[in-house]
Amino acid sequence: MFNFIRKSGKEECPVRVDEPSPGVPDPEEKGGIRELAEEFLRLHRHEDPHAAPLQPRLREVERQIERSGTYEHTPDELAFGARVAWRNSNRCIGRLYWRSLQVRDRRHIDTAEGMAQEAAGHLRAATNGGRIRPVITVFAQEAPDRPAPRIWSEQLIRYAGYEEDPGPVVGDPRNTGITDAARELGWPGGPGTPFDVLPLIVQGSGEQPRWFELPDDCVLEVPLTHPDLDWFEELGLRWHAVPAISSMCLEIGGVCYPAAPFNGWYMGTEIGARNLADTDRYNLLPTVADGLGLDRSGDRSLWKDRALVELNLAVLHSFDRAGVTVADHHTESRRFLTHLEREERAGRRVGADWSWIVPPLSGAATPVFHRYYDTCEQRPAFAHHPESLVLSRGESLVGHEI
Repeated sequence: MFNFIRKSGKEECPVRVDEPSPGVPDPEEKGGIRELAEEFLRLHRHEDPHAAPLQPRLREVERQIERSGTYEHTPDELAFGARVAWRNSNRCIGRLYWRSLQVRDRRHIDTAEGMAQEAAGHLRAATNGGRIRPVITVFAQEAPDRPAPRIWSEQLIRYAGYEEDPGPVVGDPRNTGITDAARELGWPGGPGTPFDVLPLIVQGSGEQPRWFELPDDCVLEVPLTHPDLDWFEELGLRWHAVPAISSMCLEIGGVCYPAAPFNGWYMGTEIGARNLADTDRYNLLPTVADGLGLDRSGDRSLWKDRALVELNLAVLHSFDRAGVTVADHHTESRRFLTHLEREERAGRRVGADWSWIVPPLSGAATPVFHRYYDTCEQRPAFAHHPESLVLSRGESLVGHEI
């Protein structure tokens, strides 16, 4: 076991990426894998009229569970389960497109090197020359006789955070722990800019964790400029094009896939109102306000609000200028209500977390603000497991197998 520990006294603030909600029940709490498998297979056959007959499949799954303690999904079951997990994601506003998710079945891969290569392939497929495609890559499942592989990194692309003592963090403060872990593993560090791309930290089945540099051709970044403010470009800001979450577990019918990176595309506010603006992230509102010549002596001047709008305008302008897919929060809010209408017509419940669905900029000006939602947990789902959260912060589990 790899015993690297990093202690931190602060709780991280979540990023508003297309990240589903945690809280999926443990299989043992629902009567075991057999019941969860049957529940999923019945759902699949109910929604897919072209699926194979249910009863023979149930008998086959029962034999697999009896023999090995788990079972394997067919490719069609895996694809359906991954798409429905996105459909069930309470925190994601972009679920209108759940059927378009491209599923890359890589369950035969459980080595760190193989996973790193496929992670790069995932980013190339998702980037698509700037026309971002929703993609998930599913690696080997958890099984009683072998640990599943894991990706420590919270997202496939993250920017390093270098702690200086004394002094402010250079880069993204959210990622200081995983940056330290990468350096402990042997990564020499980047050039020391605020936007150094971190290596992936991957742990194959039964292996020690390793770091891998991402090839340049799979990391598309967008330089940030402003349509009206010439000085904005001098700030040297940029952001990566693909938000690929890699530390959550895909759970389908009682089977867990701890390494299953997935992505949609960014909504502009995720970058401009959170990643670049949060005080525990890049904290750029004072810089932008000073560039605008705003009075920062008190909150009543609304300098934060005015700087936030210009920062978000720069993000949308820059992605459009670069030909990279990005959504704006007004359009995406209307599309989410379209998703609700479609699902209700299909007779399905839609769970949603109001605090995540309502955008962090001009919330009351969007239609999703003016209604309530039920936060119902449904399966299949993506889930945060405690050990994955620990690993994504750059910490190992002392006294536990990982």
